[in-house]
Amino acid sequence: MSTRSRSRPALGRAPALLLVPAGLAVLFLLLPLVALLERTPWPDLPSRLVAPDIVDALRLSFITSTLAVVLVVLIGIPLAWTLARVEFPGRALVRAFVIVPLVLPPVVGGVALLTAFGRRGLIGGPVYDATGYSLPFTTAAVVVAHAFVSLPFFVLSVEGAMRATNREYDVVAATLGATRWTTFRRVTLPLAGPGLLAGLVLAWARALGEFGATITFAGNYPGTTRTMPNAIYVALQADPDAAIVLSVILMVVSVAVLALLRERWFDPAVQGATRP
Repeated sequence: MSTRSRSRPALGRAPALLLVPAGLAVLFLLLPLVALLERTPWPDLPSRLVAPDIVDALRLSFITSTLAVVLVVLIGIPLAWTLARVEFPGRALVRAFVIVPLVLPPVVGGVALLTAFGRRGLIGGPVYDATGYSLPFTTAAVVVAHAFVSLPFFVLSVEGAMRATNREYDVVAATLGATRWTTFRRVTLPLAGPGLLAGLVLAWARALGEFGATITFAGNYPGTTRTMPNAIYVALQADPDAAIVLSVILMVVSVAVLALLRERWFDPAVQGATRP
């Protein structure tokens, strides 16, 4: 018997009243995925993957999701650092607003984007009157919708990583004459690297699977705003096999995301190492 085994107290047998519901929960989550794989037209999969409509949806989804992540990084890292390192009145309120898109129904997010950036929106109205440019129902609108729903995932992940790093490193850098900008670049950001990577992956995956805000704010035009989730919605009504193929692709991407993050989320040693 190992030392680790001897150090564990004898807790007794796990009660069936907990194990049975736990097993049912696993089945509840697993059965739909198994059914999806069982219904997948595997022999026709190669030909369907090169179908023009599926290729267009895949291409547009990957491009817009990647551009959305670039936007999220540009504005999300400064926001995460501000929330983690700067004391200011209303910081808790700002953090609450960052979290709102996580719990907001996606279609409500799309309506909110329309009221802000639409042709008669708070910001979009003056822009349209001055330049004639309208953002909604364009590819750029897809990027904006993706960034809106994925930004909270990135900010919370990076902020948590920055809070987990010891502030004494910042103090030491300051005593050595480093400015806060230099400390951010050379100390804070490198130490928050794992959280930054996790945030990137989560934000990209969230953007790739976005549907409600996208279809409300950007529409569903083939080749312009029809992303993979939108294509699934359309195909489900006319070609269920195509919808299943696209769904399997998104599922594979989701599993890949979990595989990338497994050490950060599920390894107790890594979690303990990141605590302050």
